[in-house]
Amino acid sequence: MRRSLVLDDAGDAGELLRPEHDAAERFARLGLDVDMASTSVVANLFRASGAARSNLERTVLAPEGLSFGAFTVLWVLWVWGETEFRHLAADAGVTKGTLTGVVTTLERRDLVTRRRHDGDRRLMTVASTSEGDAVMARLFPRFNDGERRIVSGLDEAEARQLAHLLRKVVRAVDGLDRNNGGLR
Repeated sequence: MRRSLVLDDAGDAGELLRPEHDAAERFARLGLDVDMASTSVVANLFRASGAARSNLERTVLAPEGLSFGAFTVLWVLWVWGETEFRHLAADAGVTKGTLTGVVTTLERRDLVTRRRHDGDRRLMTVASTSEGDAVMARLFPRFNDGERRIVSGLDEAEARQLAHLLRKVVRAVDGLDRNNGGLR
């Protein structure tokens, strides 16, 4: 069953972002049978994620000379400790190739170290240094303040509900990934 966003539904029309409205009109003109509710959810996830990332990079991370990717790697290591390279790439949401560059940059700044795994010399692990941990301890409160500002348009119940709904989306995508994207 297709779900649609009706442009004149009470409460929705004034809330649609311009790209949603324009896309819905375009799909209608083309006669496409599109699940507009799903399109809007995913498009707004991308929009919100990009806007939040850009804001945090500009206001919090750039003054520290960190990219969002570098911050994410430091955060993963700060929270979970020394991590095998391939798992760090997955946890940070980057490719192993991208992670190589990020780790090299962080290593030059003495924020992380990498070493061969003791049990299997083919494997590489990465760990935060004491300086990396100190950067995170100093930086994360400012980062969290930025997160708070980003969601300041939501009350506490709305923020909790949004977090709950986003977790459901993440779990659904994880399930699709385990099942070859939902394709059979």
